[in-house]
Amino acid sequence: MRNPPARPQTLASLILIGLFSLGLHAPVHAHAADTKPDAKPEAKADAKSDIELPPLSEDKKVHQSITLNGKVLNYDATVGAIKVRDAKGKVTAEVVYTAYVVPGADAKRPVTFAFNGGPGAASVYLNLGAIGPKRVQFGDAGNVPSDSSELKDNAATWLDMSDLVFIDPVGTGFSRSLEDADKTKADFYATEPDIKYLSRVVYDWLVKNGRLRSPKFVMGESYGGYRAPRIAYHLQTQLGVGVKGLIMVSPYLDPAAIGDDTALSPLPWMINLPSMAAVQLETQRRLTPGAMQEVESYVRQQYALDLFAGRSDPAAIARLVTKVSGLTGVDAQVVGRLDGRLDIGTFLREVHRADKKIGSIYDANVTAWDPFPESADRKSGDPILDALIAPTTSAMVDFITREVGWKTEARYNALSYDVNNAWDRAATKQDKPVSDLRKAIANDPNMGVLIVHGYNDLACPYFASRLIIDQMPKMGSSPVRLSVYPGGHMFYSRDASAQAFKRDARALYGL
Repeated sequence: MRNPPARPQTLASLILIGLFSLGLHAPVHAHAADTKPDAKPEAKADAKSDIELPPLSEDKKVHQSITLNGKVLNYDATVGAIKVRDAKGKVTAEVVYTAYVVPGADAKRPVTFAFNGGPGAASVYLNLGAIGPKRVQFGDAGNVPSDSSELKDNAATWLDMSDLVFIDPVGTGFSRSLEDADKTKADFYATEPDIKYLSRVVYDWLVKNGRLRSPKFVMGESYGGYRAPRIAYHLQTQLGVGVKGLIMVSPYLDPAAIGDDTALSPLPWMINLPSMAAVQLETQRRLTPGAMQEVESYVRQQYALDLFAGRSDPAAIARLVTKVSGLTGVDAQVVGRLDGRLDIGTFLREVHRADKKIGSIYDANVTAWDPFPESADRKSGDPILDALIAPTTSAMVDFITREVGWKTEARYNALSYDVNNAWDRAATKQDKPVSDLRKAIANDPNMGVLIVHGYNDLACPYFASRLIIDQMPKMGSSPVRLSVYPGGHMFYSRDASAQAFKRDARALYGL
């Protein structure tokens, strides 16, 4: 999922989170050393880190089981760390992972590597919310921080299809840099080094566990969906590891298309409107693929034409106001003041204003009480984002430290504001993950690609991926597939959507 910026959280900053840059001049540090460090005393002194932290626990493993479809599946749950080294072999970071492996399987058993986004989000959301063997409830209507953090078996786990490895980037979970703040930012908190060291972590795990012959899948959510195609291409072309399939969950794929509320391009308005309409359709219990197809057809045709006509055309404005108000449920007078261009912030405030509640950007039908209903501007955090920190953090720390027995004195960061604030955003719109997706597919036309979204997600609206896929050239016999489910950014918090997601994934895994 996306990670928030520093508080106070404005709607604009929540939307724009994830617009991040190329770290083109950051040093490459994720390669294992082939040479020994300089043995001179002064060189050793220079190389010594000023960061002195207690050592992490040795890797710990426990045997567990889950019953799926009436059958018992035994597996090993492991929490461990992989060292990141610079070109001279110096350890610059330690990346902690959680792996679930079915013992005794042959080399044909797949292994899936999963990343969340932010930047600044740990992998706990895909782990304990989507595909791991255990689950804690979060991200759905009615979930609150004081809900139980007790883990239960996940009926929608993918463990019967693949071994699972959840990786926490530096600064998230228990993963940590061993460098000072400036070096950490240069070596880890920018786009280019992020892709390189995380790809190397995948490679090192495969070597460490003797799994280079296994079919390999890469999954990423939100900004992790941005990472996934770039990691796949880097693995293919730089580290010599082929990727069998990509799964992008609520991905953030095109920074340039997001724009802002003053954008000349109609794309931002076009991308957002279908998800706003889905919120209203779900409220009316009329959300179906057919209903959404009608919305999409309107957006591609008359809506786009009226936006291009501009504010100088009164007839176009009148058509926009009538149609947008009808699709979203927002009062026509409000939409009229905006000339038919309904921004996300206004929508989330107005669609639930009668109830004195606010909607979440991650699923606009998940609401919270507005603590300042008299204010013209929203002054509170996101209903989902603020509510999920407690259950996910408590559940993950309890699992790692008590169940698995991997001990540490460090704090667990499910969402790190520090990482997000330090991230290099200097060249946001120059970065094009879709280019690496195209190149990865062209390089390996047999690689399957599944992109999945929730209808109600306004942080990473599904229609952006629809438009991107429609513009991609056809390469090979495995087209990029898009599936959209009821729910929002974390649609998998809904049982039916989680099961539908798994059914679609089975085809990708050839099952």
